[in-house]
Amino acid sequence: MNYYLGVDAGGSKTYTLIADETGRIVGKGASGNGNHQTGYEEAKRNITASVEEALAAANVKREQITFACFGLAGADREIDYRILRPLIAGLGFPHYEITGDTMIAMRAGTDRPYGVVLICGTGTNSAGKNPQGTFYQCGGFSYLFGDFAGGGTLAREAFRSVIRAWDGREQPTKLTGLLLERLGYQTVQAMFDDYLDHEKAVPIDVARLVFQAAQDVDAVAERLLRIQGEELGVAARAVIDRLGMSGEAFDVVLAGSIVTRGQGSFVLDPIEAAVKAAAPAARIVRLQTEPVIGALWLAFEADGQPLPEQVYEKLRTVSEYSAISIS
Repeated sequence: MNYYLGVDAGGSKTYTLIADETGRIVGKGASGNGNHQTGYEEAKRNITASVEEALAAANVKREQITFACFGLAGADREIDYRILRPLIAGLGFPHYEITGDTMIAMRAGTDRPYGVVLICGTGTNSAGKNPQGTFYQCGGFSYLFGDFAGGGTLAREAFRSVIRAWDGREQPTKLTGLLLERLGYQTVQAMFDDYLDHEKAVPIDVARLVFQAAQDVDAVAERLLRIQGEELGVAARAVIDRLGMSGEAFDVVLAGSIVTRGQGSFVLDPIEAAVKAAAPAARIVRLQTEPVIGALWLAFEADGQPLPEQVYEKLRTVSEYSAISIS
């Protein structure tokens, strides 16, 4: 019997799954932060713990794992891989691959081994792989290095818009009342003084207020969401153009809370317009499967063979890691 292992190591959690050659889950493990950029020793400890838990549950040894795929947050540049290669090699698997978390999210959202992914959660990232196997990442390195999207940006833009409406540089917005209630202030003046005097940071969950205001037909909130979509559309077009995929049929996978959980079409419409202009045969899909499933599918495909249909069908509908049962 052949066994395959997939890992999704992110900034807050690390998931591991082991499946047999039929796609039956035989082991799973979970731990905390697996991003080396926010703490190498912690990431090493958590990745190891998650893998060990899955191996124990499956009752298999490392040598029995046909292939392991590690989808790691922070696996962005060669400097990262110089750190990650010895970390993963130390786990002792005979055959394995390290890739970024963008690629496992993309693979989890499409039935093809190629495509484009747009991630927009706390921050933003975009990447793609063409049918020839060429990979390209665009963004994911913060505002200073070209990014403008994500929950953090949206929360700050909401706060900024309320200040601008208060001092006369912006039209009135329903975000004002929502923000004051969320942060616990009676007036914008009190909020302004407290945040300025104490250099406070805007909580990221303020981003959800923008969706709430937009659903209540607030022009300022609608514009903020539209700008998010336009920026993500620009990133998608950059990836498509760089990889020469304008004539291909493929999926553009949307991952992250801003594009998968947000209501309305304010973000989605500009993305769809940009993608259709860049690649008319492309299709927009929202990620509905756990990214760790993508890592598992990549492990199956490591020998260059297509993913077996039975394996795809068994796992494609899993939307929450907690719902994955060991058969």
